Parts: sequence; C-alpha cells; structure tokens
Amino acid sequence: MHSRDRIRSGYNARFDRDTAHRGSKAKVTKSFLSILVFLFDLSAVVFAWLGGFVLRFNLDMPENYLPVMGWGLVFLLPAHAVACRLAGLYRGIWMFASLPDLKRVLSAVGFSTAAVVAFFAFFRYGQRAVPRSLLVLYPMLLTVYMGGGRAAYRMWKEHRLYGGLIAQGKPVVIVGAGRGGAMLARELERSADWRVVALVDDDRSKWGRELSGNPVIGGIESLPEVLASEKASHVILAMPSAAAEACRRATDLAVEAGAHVFTVPGLEDVMGGRVAISSIRPVEIEDLLGREPVWIDTRHVAAMVAGKTVLVTGAGGSIGSELCRQLARFKPTRLVLFEQSEFALYTLEQWFSVHVSELALIALAGDVKDPERLNEVFAAFRPQVVFHAAAYKHVPLMEVANAWQAVRNNVLGTLLVAECASRFEAERFVLISTDKAVNPTNVMGATKRLAEMVCEALHQQGGVTQFEMVRFGNVLGSTGSVIPKFQEQIARGGPVTVTHKEITRYFMSIPESAQLVLQAAAMGQGGEIFVLDMGAPVRIADLARKMIHLSGYSESEIRIEFTGLRPGEKLYEELLADAEHTRQTPHPKLRIAQGRAVEDGFLEALRPWLAQPCRSDAEVRAALMRRVPEYSPASNDDRTDTAAGAAHGIR
Repeated sequence: MHSRDRIRSGYNARFDRDTAHRGSKAKVTKSFLSILVFLFDLSAVVFAWLGGFVLRFNLDMPENYLPVMGWGLVFLLPAHAVACRLAGLYRGIWMFASLPDLKRVLSAVGFSTAAVVAFFAFFRYGQRAVPRSLLVLYPMLLTVYMGGGRAAYRMWKEHRLYGGLIAQGKPVVIVGAGRGGAMLARELERSADWRVVALVDDDRSKWGRELSGNPVIGGIESLPEVLASEKASHVILAMPSAAAEACRRATDLAVEAGAHVFTVPGLEDVMGGRVAISSIRPVEIEDLLGREPVWIDTRHVAAMVAGKTVLVTGAGGSIGSELCRQLARFKPTRLVLFEQSEFALYTLEQWFSVHVSELALIALAGDVKDPERLNEVFAAFRPQVVFHAAAYKHVPLMEVANAWQAVRNNVLGTLLVAECASRFEAERFVLISTDKAVNPTNVMGATKRLAEMVCEALHQQGGVTQFEMVRFGNVLGSTGSVIPKFQEQIARGGPVTVTHKEITRYFMSIPESAQLVLQAAAMGQGGEIFVLDMGAPVRIADLARKMIHLSGYSESEIRIEFTGLRPGEKLYEELLADAEHTRQTPHPKLRIAQGRAVEDGFLEALRPWLAQPCRSDAEVRAALMRRVPEYSPASNDDRTDTAAGAAHGIR
C-alpha cells in the first residue's frame, strides 16, 4: 500500500473510532437524562397523591387512611409510568418546553387520573374509600408538579444562558404587537444583541398591555416619543401583513427621529414560524414603495400556459427573466428562452437548472432583428404563446446617436417576431410596452407606441393569433433603473443626482409586473392595450432622501444634486394618451385603453421605412412625428442631438 494511502486509512480509522466514541457517549448522556426525568415524573405522582390527602384533611391526616395512601401509590406508580411512555413525554427537550410538551403532560395526567378513578371504584379498605375530592386534587397537583417543573427548568436554563446578556443588548422598539411582533419579541429575548424596551401598535385594544413582558405603549404616531423616552435608536417593523402605507409611515417617523429601521420577512415566513434573528434586515426602499399583494386568476393563466410551448424574447432582462420564472409555475411543455446577451441567457439557464430542473428548457441566442433566425426558431419549436419583452428601454441613451437603433430594435424587432407568430399560428402574442408610449416626448417612448400600433394593425388583419399589449411604468430594481443608480451613488459617498425637483415616476415590483402581464394575457381577446394600475406616482427627490436616510446618512453628509432634465425626459409619466379612455376588466389592477384606430395601409407604409439604411437622429424624429401623432419631442432635443452627433461623428 502506498504510504499516503496508509496515512489516509489510519486517519479514517481514528475518525471512525472518535465518532463512535462521541456517539456512544451522547447516547449514555441522553439515557441518563431520560431516567432522571422519568424519576421526576414518578416523584410527581407521590407528591400529588400525598398532597391531595393532606389538603383534603387540612393537614390533619387520619391514621386509618394511611393504608389507602400506600396501596394507591402501589397502583398509581406503574400506571403513571405507562402513561408517560405512551404520551411520549421523553421526546421533548426541557429547555424548550412549550405547548406540545404541555399537551403530552396533560395526556399523561389524564391517563393517571383514569387510574385513580379505577382505584376509587374498586378499592375498599376498612370501610374507607378514596375521598372523592382526590379525583380533582390529584390531577391538579400532578399537572402543577409535572408542567411547572418543566417550565421552571426552562426559565432557569434560559436565565443561566441569556440572562446576563439581555441587559447588554441595544434597546429596540418593535412596531406591531400582532403575531409577528410576539414571535419576534420571544426570539429577541434570547439575543445578546437586542433588548426590547417597548412595542407600538395602532390597535388601541392592545395599549397598556404587555407582550412577552414588554409594554405596548401606544400607536405608530407615538414612535418618536417612545424612542426618546426609552433612549432607543433602533426600530424593527413586525407588520408582515400590514399595508405598505403603514410601513412607510412608521419608517418615516423612525428615520426623522434618527433611528435605524429594520424589518422582518413576509407573512408566509411569520406564519411558518421562520421569524428569527438572522432574518431581520434593514428596511430597503422597495419595502417603502411596496404595493398591495397581487392576486391572479391561476385557473385561466394555467389554461393559457399548461401543456404548451411558450417563447419569451428578451428572456434575460429584468422583466423577461421574472416572466420566465412565473411561467414555470404553470407547467408549460417547453419554455423557449430567446436572448441576445449570452451572459444573461447563461445566467437564467443556470437558475432554472438549479430551481426548476424538471422543466424542458430551450435556451437560444438570437437577435429579434434577424428574420432568418426567427423563422428557424418558430419552425423548430412552434410556440403557441409568445411574450415579446426584448427592447431598448434607456431613454437618454436612445435619444442621442442611437435613435435609429431604437427604431430597428423596438419596432422592426416587434414586427418580425409578431409576423412569425402570425405565420406559424401562435395562439397569443403579448407585447410588453411602457407608460413612456403615452404622449411620448422621447424616441424610446415613440418607438414603443409604434410597436403597439404594429400589433394593432396585425390584429386588424385577422388570423389565428391574438395580439395583446401591456403597459406599465418603472420596475423596482430593474437594470438601469433609478434605485440601483442611487444605491451606487450613496455607496460612493454621493452626491445623489436627480434631474429635477418635481420629477415623478410610477413604480412597480418585478414580480407584480410579471404576474399582471400573465393575467392580462390570459383575459385578453385580441387587440387590447392593457394598462396596469401603478398606484400613486413617487417624487424622485423624495425617493432619494429616503434612500439616503435609510442608508444611515443625513443630507448634510450625502447631498442631492439637481442636474436638469435629460434628453427626452418628462417631468411626469402618463398611462393614457389624451385621446384614450379605459374600460374595466374583471381584475381590479387592469384596465383596457381605448384610443384611435390604426389607419389602413399602416404596415405597408412602415415596412419600406424600416428597410432603409441608418438615418440621423433628426430624420428619425421627423419620421416618428409623422407616424405617431402623439409624439412631441422635447424642445432641447435638436440641440442635444447636434452636439452629440458631432461628438460621435454622426451627421
């Protein structure tokens, strides 16, 4: 045997011996402790039985009852031993004794009491029967001894382990005195890092009460006063089911008071008992901009997707990738990922290989502007449902020196994919659009409106394929969005750049947007432009301030700098054009926009223009204005275009 192999085998042998030794030692210790607990429970029978007689006769025990007491113990001890084993009393750990352990104790007490009843019914000695009061006193005392002993041990053990550390923790106020707050307070009792000093809750019925020994002082509005009186500088939000407005209000009050704000996981984690110290995290801006949970009609979405081949273009993007994850829930036969970025495609494929490995996944690299590649893909896989998420979306970037590329990607790409869907008789084609397509002031918005018109024109031509469009605003945390940009600027020490003091935007979470796209697609009949309920718009300057405060800084440490509107940028976004109105849908967060119809011959006139070689930004804007009457470029575009074009060598 090679010397290295001998060394390895010797090491393994020693490891096995040590492991076996530790295992046998642990078994001995466990057996010894079980015996001790068993003896304690038997002693509880003795104390409960004798104590019942003592209480019955007011400490003046008649001598003629002593034989009854003795024979009773002879009868009860074996019966109680059997009862404890049957109840599984020795599976629990005393240090963590809780309601399940109490249930086991009560089961054992019930069996033992039944034994007393039997003894009472059948035993007679010297004309002296067991006093009837023992039927009540015995189980009461036995429960107190057995349950109280376990509770006392747990309190002693916790005090020994944590008692000296609790006073050293940072004082913290919990917002929310419901189930989440209760579970969190109990968890924090064992933490050396935190010390709960008070709770606040808007439920007036809880004011003046205590939760795990901690007072519920008042409502959320009293949070600044509570922080000051308790000398606390940390707040934990324990309101997993509360509306986003309540969380925002609590966070604003805490931040204004100079406190650091943390939160616990969502409701599903609390209900599952997974609230733990490790799950507490700082409040993020997404929590404050969070929206009410979205419900989707899973039955109709499943009918649209299950057992079918689904194609997603732009699958590696923020919306596209989340859309793919949501689609996987509904068991498509195949999910075809079509993406231009190799890295994004690889990343998404790897995620599916780990989390949804059973799904038939086809990862395809390709450009939506490549008709040969599109024909090849559609002919090979025959997708029945197509989600078109591929697009150039960055407004200032597309405005300067890239306008024609925006047209080709957003308009020509949509036309080519949509025509393939129609030619190969896909059931549905869903275009992911944007609020920037409404009364557009920039090239990106105008091209997305033109893409909507392409789908409307194809729908008017008839055929098997239903064409549907979905508009929504900014997506929280998406690539290139404002929140990651602000986070990066804060990490650098500032300044945080905002284009204008009054600029506002709509925001939506990535999962919410993907879910509503699926819902709109499932309920569409063809030709609709679905408008998502985006809630109230958010002032970007206020967003910047909140992010600075949540990061632990003041505006004197990290300043906000206003840089002026960028090319093509609006002060506010709209979800409807001036000529549009909406009608309701069965879903409260979805409406259908009804605007002007696309003119006859639209596609015939569009195709020659898209086939032209590269055009200048000015020419592109002029052509977009002719084809999209709602498009009105910002007044500074031409100046910006000229300067940027010269810099890039573009005429």
